[in-house]
Amino acid sequence: MALMRRVGMSVVFVIILFGLALNFWNRREPIAVDYHTYVAAARVGVDHGFSQIYNQSLVAIEQMKLVGDQVAQPFLSPPTVAWMVTPLLALPYWVSYYVWELLTLVALLAALWWASTSRGMARWIGVAGALFPWWTIHSLHVGQVVPWVAVAIVVAWRLLREKREIATGLVLCGVLLKPNTAFLAPLVVLAAGYRKAFAASAVGGAVIGAVALLSLGFTGTGDYISQVTGPLPAGADNVTLEGAFGVSGMTALALRVLIVVAALFTAYRLRRWPAVVLGAGAVGSLLVTPYIHASDLCVFAVAAWMIWEEHPLPSWRVPIGIGWFIAGPFVALTWFEPTLRQWPLLELALFVPLVAIALLPRLGEYLARSPALTGEADLRTQGPA
Repeated sequence: MALMRRVGMSVVFVIILFGLALNFWNRREPIAVDYHTYVAAARVGVDHGFSQIYNQSLVAIEQMKLVGDQVAQPFLSPPTVAWMVTPLLALPYWVSYYVWELLTLVALLAALWWASTSRGMARWIGVAGALFPWWTIHSLHVGQVVPWVAVAIVVAWRLLREKREIATGLVLCGVLLKPNTAFLAPLVVLAAGYRKAFAASAVGGAVIGAVALLSLGFTGTGDYISQVTGPLPAGADNVTLEGAFGVSGMTALALRVLIVVAALFTAYRLRRWPAVVLGAGAVGSLLVTPYIHASDLCVFAVAAWMIWEEHPLPSWRVPIGIGWFIAGPFVALTWFEPTLRQWPLLELALFVPLVAIALLPRLGEYLARSPALTGEADLRTQGPA
């Protein structure tokens, strides 16, 4: 029996690796299209001062200088992203991109490996499985910064399990690289009773905000605020509530308020499960943000992975595994692939059951008693009161 199990897990691992190879091969966007914009903004900052990084005319000129045939995009990321890529300006552009992509991949793999609760082949399957949805490799192809947000959430989960609250809060400041993808993470941590973690994230965020204000000045800050609160780029709402359900106005606002309240309530009721706490915050953030792209869903992938690791039970893992398969490259190469506007439905397929478990404690107790696949997790660990 043990031999059959090992063989079966090895076969699953090989299939996942094959799927990852397909993801690398099946590129959906021009390579480095987002990194291209980050570098252009960083060059504007170095040459003209960081107060000018939201001068989109200057950014567009720098993008043309870097790669003439690459699509030019407005730079709408926080200034922290431009700071982050500035050291890479010393390298030739394409060399710097591959260094960025490699560093991002290594950081994500290292975070997943370090935070994993599985051992042996199960650990390899879990880490590779977190990369299996096409969004994650897609985010690497375009040079997105959002995998670093995913790294922050995964590392914070490990630190939260170890009750290292100050370190957790400081790591969660990584959310500020792309706040719209996980802005609820510090709030759900507070709702779960980790007050020191929230305080550390608030202090760290205040320091970063103060430095950003000094860097941008009143001109740059005003430009940033006016641009992120103005009309969004075309296609920015495809993976939002508006895109999925066609809602708008007060209806969309009411749904967003409901989701935020549900995420906070779930974090409070299920505070003994740190992965559920952070997962509810991450998925809730993705559901309520009005500005998101497919690459940002790699945060959703690691949220599901954390819950997979924390709850090695068929009642939890089978639905997550089905979701990974739907988001994987095999379905992506068929006519059955969901459209961009349908991916929020998959997010809800994870979020709604978490809320249901928070509302129905007996359901959570039943799922926790289900026979474990690995027998490695202790679901009775108490969180803060």
